[in-house]
Amino acid sequence: MRILAFILVAASGLSLSAPAAAQQEPPYWASIDEPEARMRTGPSTEYPTMWIYKREKLPVKVLARYKSWRKVEDHEGTQGWMHARLLSASRSGLVLATSGKPVAMRALPDANAKVIWLAEPGVVGSLTLCEKSWCLFDVTGRQGYINITDVWGDEPLK
Repeated sequence: MRILAFILVAASGLSLSAPAAAQQEPPYWASIDEPEARMRTGPSTEYPTMWIYKREKLPVKVLARYKSWRKVEDHEGTQGWMHARLLSASRSGLVLATSGKPVAMRALPDANAKVIWLAEPGVVGSLTLCEKSWCLFDVTGRQGYINITDVWGDEPLK
């Protein structure tokens, strides 16, 4: 009886400690939580690797769930499967290369506010405090407001 009680407690602890990104219902935003993450053609290590991502905090859209696997889409539209332990619920954004020029990070969420940093296309940072068309964007401690049209990782999902 003690062994059964221990197994039940251990099992419930495992489900509580699963990453928040692993417990949400798709679609939702997540980010890669490891220095290296494999995208596979199907939901198992038996499927071949399509891509190896080496960008921790890179945002991805989670489109579907199958057991401990998540079907994800990257900023280029590539879709494949990643194990849930590779993902985090932390919101991040990727600066888009629409103009090919650096994007302004401003002191306030206003197009006329002072530019305090410039973010090159491809830069990844944390997104918080998103309202209207602005988010607070943090790149290794350098913070500023960025227009959401300049980042991938914050569009509303349905």
